[in-house]
Amino acid sequence: MSEVGLDFAPVARPGRPVPAAPGAIAELQELENKQRQRAYMRFLATSSDLVALALAFLVANVIRFGDPLHSQGLNILAVFVLIYIPTALNCRAYAIANLVRVGGGASKAVVSLFLTISAVGLVVFFLKVSTDFSRAVFGTGAILALIVIPTSRIAIARLARARFAISALNEIVIEDGVPIEHSPGTVVLNAERFALAPRIDDPEMLDRMSRYLRNADRVIVSCPPERRRAWAYVMKGADVHAEVFAPEVEALGPLGISRFGANHTLVIATGPLAISDQIMKRIFDLALTIASLPLTLPLMAIIALAVRLESPGPIIFIQPRVGLGNRLFPTYKFRSMYVDRLDTDGARSTGRDDERVTRIGRFIRASSLDELPQLFNILRGDMSIVGPRPHALGSRAEDKLFWDIAADYWHRHAVKPGLTGLAQVRGYRGSTETVTDLSNRLQADLEYLSGWSIWRDISIIAATFRILIHRNAY
Repeated sequence: MSEVGLDFAPVARPGRPVPAAPGAIAELQELENKQRQRAYMRFLATSSDLVALALAFLVANVIRFGDPLHSQGLNILAVFVLIYIPTALNCRAYAIANLVRVGGGASKAVVSLFLTISAVGLVVFFLKVSTDFSRAVFGTGAILALIVIPTSRIAIARLARARFAISALNEIVIEDGVPIEHSPGTVVLNAERFALAPRIDDPEMLDRMSRYLRNADRVIVSCPPERRRAWAYVMKGADVHAEVFAPEVEALGPLGISRFGANHTLVIATGPLAISDQIMKRIFDLALTIASLPLTLPLMAIIALAVRLESPGPIIFIQPRVGLGNRLFPTYKFRSMYVDRLDTDGARSTGRDDERVTRIGRFIRASSLDELPQLFNILRGDMSIVGPRPHALGSRAEDKLFWDIAADYWHRHAVKPGLTGLAQVRGYRGSTETVTDLSNRLQADLEYLSGWSIWRDISIIAATFRILIHRNAY
């Protein structure tokens, strides 16, 4: 976090120019350098995509015709490039925020490729092209592109993260009498020292401000309440993304501004997943769950028989738990306790060597096999494969209900609960004996909500197989 400025600079008056503050030169020059670096990363990403597409279809030509320069492959490549580049731009595949994320640029590129493949397929179908179109070259080239482009994007993301060690975004704070906490790499302009003021009667000051802000991605103005309207008025013509700091609304946790009729409102909550993401996640859940049934159904039958043979009582333990939107739903588990010792409310966490747990129950809990019936919760739509683990209503830590410990506990239910989750793969499993046990899980759950992607779900599922048997699972 750095504040830059002069020892003194008078406020500008009409007709009286104020020289640019030399103290700003170094910091603002860094923003300009970062702009050049970002342009280079975009150029590199575009070039690597083009090279990857060229390699994919040249290799496909070799495989099909034995000639990398065969006309069919080159024609398909030309059409592919003409559609892919605009599609990738539209999908923000070259936005710097995505280029610096290891999974962000790759996922955007894959989406763009799928859209391009679909578009080329439709063009071929409707134009009834056959003699000049090789399906083998098209299919092979598309598959190779789906492999090479994401791989190159991951390498570019690692390079970008190394170049932008702190942040790839250019952020400027204008402090007009109200200090504000800011992050490393942020340029802070003291309004008095830099002769900046929300005055529309001073073209020279507006010109100077525009020059300071021309490389900014985001500008935050921190000023007294009575000056916010004037600053907002000036910033609307500054050609930057600008925000005004209003600490009094922070308690509401606003997400943005909306309108209701002629009135403005503060957006204080929104679903973390867009409709398209919800559909994608649901399709993924159903596909993976249905595909696993041939393997899991025989296993569940064996476990059900073992549970019934060891102790009398129901095979499935049904317990109400908190799900999507804080709605209760019945969760299914293999019964792992003696019937007369079951805890329907979940008021007591299961401990190590718990006398309530049967021998079979101890094994299936340690291996997470007791959770297999929740595959039917997924099919019903109550749960997802990945998400925050659902808790029983009586769940406690240090003899306090979860929601009495953390006010934001209920926020974790903005998505469907999951069979596994980010907290589980980080090792936060077993009983919640202390407040720290809960806070660790809650922090991971809220982090999952803030950055969902299908690739993250896949990585969590892959990581789950490493911790199916865990020392805290009992």
